[in-house]
Amino acid sequence: MSVRIVLVGTTHPGNIGAVARAMKNMGLDDLVLVNPRQFPHADSTARASGAEDLLHATRVERRLDDALADCVYVAGASARSRTIGWPTSLPRECAARLKAESAHGVAAVVFGPEKSGLTNEDLDRCHTLLTIPTVPGFSSLNLAMAVQIVCYELRMLEVQDVTATLPRDVPLASGDDLERFYAHLEQVLTSGGFLDPDNPRQLMRRLRRLFARAEPDQNEINILRGILVALDPAAAKAPAKQSGEMGKGGLQGQ
Repeated sequence: MSVRIVLVGTTHPGNIGAVARAMKNMGLDDLVLVNPRQFPHADSTARASGAEDLLHATRVERRLDDALADCVYVAGASARSRTIGWPTSLPRECAARLKAESAHGVAAVVFGPEKSGLTNEDLDRCHTLLTIPTVPGFSSLNLAMAVQIVCYELRMLEVQDVTATLPRDVPLASGDDLERFYAHLEQVLTSGGFLDPDNPRQLMRRLRRLFARAEPDQNEINILRGILVALDPAAAKAPAKQSGEMGKGGLQGQ
């Protein structure tokens, strides 16, 4: 099962070791850190308790985009309510979806800093918001506890040999594919006068949510990019350049 655990801005190095221990107990070994405060660190090694090999293989990135560039499906864990509604899932259903999508590429679960959690900008990169239900009025899960819950649900799927693979002929678009599409979409909306860069409100975030629900595959993203090229006022002034760019990654394989 190709499932990655991504920790963003972890402040206590001991939590990184505890997460590694939780992952190894449940058979996961792909851990990526984004801007940890301290790593490597003696506290991480001490809390790993036998999972030091997983710590040694841990990758450290400066940007969340780099940690998710090859991921086809991403769940963002958060206990905070959000102004804009995200598609949400509970640990068990999220684990089933992660297992299913991992058959087509890397799936990931992203956890934010211990005190503040993921930002809205972090969640822009996610397909779903993972929430762990606790009793009303008290939500104080340690980072490693939260990771353990998700890893346990994934492990149960392996033990029970549950087949949850979705019938998908074409893989979902990767993180890089989606970010290029969103950048292209914003540029076309701006040049066409629909998006005012001085007063963008939350247009792009809402559009991200729309396409997150749609879950476009690689061919669909290529089609959307082709439509944007055709509609882009700037493309008419440089048709050769635009057509050349789309030819590189374009609508091949359709």
